[in-house]
Amino acid sequence: MRALLLESVHPDAAAILRSAGAAVETLDRALGEQALIEALAGFQLLGIRSKTEVTEAVFEEASDLLAVGAFCIGTNQIDLAAAGDRGIAVFNAPFSNTRSVVELAVAEIIAMTRRLTEKNAGMHAGLWDKSAEAAHEVRGRRLGIVGYGNIGAQLSVLAEALGMSVYFYDTDDKLAMGNARRCATLAELLGTVDVVTLHVDGRRGNLGMFGDDQFALMRPGSLFLNLSRGFVVDHHALRVHIESGHLAGAAVDVFPQEPAGRGDEFVSELRGLPNVILTPHIGGSTEEAQQDIGHYVAGKLRDYAHDGNTTMSVNLPHLSLPPRHGGRRIVHLHRNVPGVLAKINSLLAEHKVNIEGQLLDTRGEYGYAITDIAVDYPSALFDSLAAMPETIRVRSL
Repeated sequence: MRALLLESVHPDAAAILRSAGAAVETLDRALGEQALIEALAGFQLLGIRSKTEVTEAVFEEASDLLAVGAFCIGTNQIDLAAAGDRGIAVFNAPFSNTRSVVELAVAEIIAMTRRLTEKNAGMHAGLWDKSAEAAHEVRGRRLGIVGYGNIGAQLSVLAEALGMSVYFYDTDDKLAMGNARRCATLAELLGTVDVVTLHVDGRRGNLGMFGDDQFALMRPGSLFLNLSRGFVVDHHALRVHIESGHLAGAAVDVFPQEPAGRGDEFVSELRGLPNVILTPHIGGSTEEAQQDIGHYVAGKLRDYAHDGNTTMSVNLPHLSLPPRHGGRRIVHLHRNVPGVLAKINSLLAEHKVNIEGQLLDTRGEYGYAITDIAVDYPSALFDSLAAMPETIRVRSL
């Protein structure tokens, strides 16, 4: 088993995979499509973060690839359908960096509300400006959270503990935490709160969801944060509303186009604006979060490669059996059509192979069966399973 880890994935991830017997190679940068295709030759496992695009063309060429681990929350950089169609499992870390993102949001809300960015710049320029003008406490101010998932809900709890009144808007029906109040529409939220923070996911329907019309609905003197996805916000419109004084400040951690590597030039029309905090996509970049992500995703890759465990996969049915103790395990990913399990078991019976344990689950168009058998099997059985018209991928562990 060989694993390729890109974009400076935490070293613990490589250690976990090596302890499971994998040969691991690491790179500190993202790779483009063609470079990734060439690099993946002979690799079964791939680990990435947010910048590497794993396209259908990559999956088509990477014939040895078994699984992809996204060492981050989002998976919009991965063609999940193309992965599933080729029997490649995809895993991510939906919870591990939640706290880090929330703490950055809280820090930026306080910094902008107190106008610490301008005070800091003035001090470094030799200006002593001891004044309370335009500086406020966050206590008593109204926070509007757009996207009430794991991050939005935890931010809701911490903001309320700071004395803020919390409002939220989400397209799904979500349980309010504490005294948070749900808004029926985005427009209702924007016209109510003093601070708007975006925590939406990477679905393509969110492309450009926040532009001039939405900024115009925000209350004069309010603050804006985006720590979700770079493509959801019109940065030109944000600049216009900052320069006009309609918005008192903004904090942005994600951008439509981001430099490929550390040290590259960052270009944005948001540079140089007053009371605007720009950070280089570091919402989840704390040592604690990256270590947790490294452990979590590497563990999922290891368990899938060794035991066929797909628990928490983002594209395949969730299924697991206890680790094997002798014998064989056959994992069979197939099209979700009637009668597949009967066909599998018929072939096992035909080759006089006894089943010791078996589980089947389905998810959308995919079905996944794990079968434990006590003895080795004739090669003709495996060939027969692979030849089934419904088979996407079959492995023997």
